Parts: sequence; C-alpha cells; structure tokens
Amino acid sequence: MIVPLDLTDDETVKAVHRIAQLSYAVESELIGSTAIPGLHESVDDIRTLPLRWLGGYVDNDLVAFVGFTKVDGVLDIDRLCVAPSHFRLGFARRLVEQVLAEGGLAIVSTGAANAPAIALYEGLGFRLVDTVVVEGGLRIAQFGHPGLI
Repeated sequence: MIVPLDLTDDETVKAVHRIAQLSYAVESELIGSTAIPGLHESVDDIRTLPLRWLGGYVDNDLVAFVGFTKVDGVLDIDRLCVAPSHFRLGFARRLVEQVLAEGGLAIVSTGAANAPAIALYEGLGFRLVDTVVVEGGLRIAQFGHPGLI
C-alpha cells in the first residue's frame, strides 16, 4: 500500500530514518563511498527537508519511501529508499510511478555505480543526462524523464 507520509509524526520520521540508514548503507557498499548525504542525516534533518513523502507499507510497517518536490513543473525525486528486507519486490518502481503520475518532467540522481537504481530508472523511461563528481569524489549520474535530455 502506497500512502502519503506525515513526517511531523515521530514514529513515521523515525521509520523513514531507519530505512534510509539501512538502504544507504547498501548503496554505500555498491558505489564504494560513504559520501552519500542521506547516510549522515539525523531524524531532525530529515524532518526539516522541504519534500513531499510517499511510503510503502506491508502489514502496517513502513518498508519504502520516496521524497520529492515539484518546482516549475519539474518533479525532483530527491530520495528513494527501500528496506533491504524488501529489495526487488517492486516497491521502488511503484513509488516512482506514483510520483511520475503527477505529470510533467522529472529528474533524479543516484551514485553512478549504483547499477540496481540505474536499471530501475532506465526501465521507467529515464535517460542519462550527465555524470558529475561532487564533494568527497562521489560520482553522481543524473537522469531526466521525459524530454530533459
């Protein structure tokens, strides 16, 4: 079940933080870097992000989430995390599809060595726009959907 999340709720924001830490730890291993900003955020940091949030639940437990904004008609998927216990079950795909259903152009970035995320985004019609190196030497792949290429 995919529903909007209220990060002013303490239990919800703690669950988002827990899943982020688990998910980003796996991504960190995949890309060979701990320079992922979300890996170092506190519960309070997450709570103050100016994002809209959707969550995926199984048996009343949050197992995945997406945080995004829409500015000037462009959807910016800022973060997408799935609990490792629920990898490869379609949660990330359903969450991104829900965001894309709002219509308009969309952008997303991920570690350039994060093959599972890249496969997901390309499978949903995103196309590589650029690869940049950010603080800490982390290579980031930037994707657009549709028409931002």
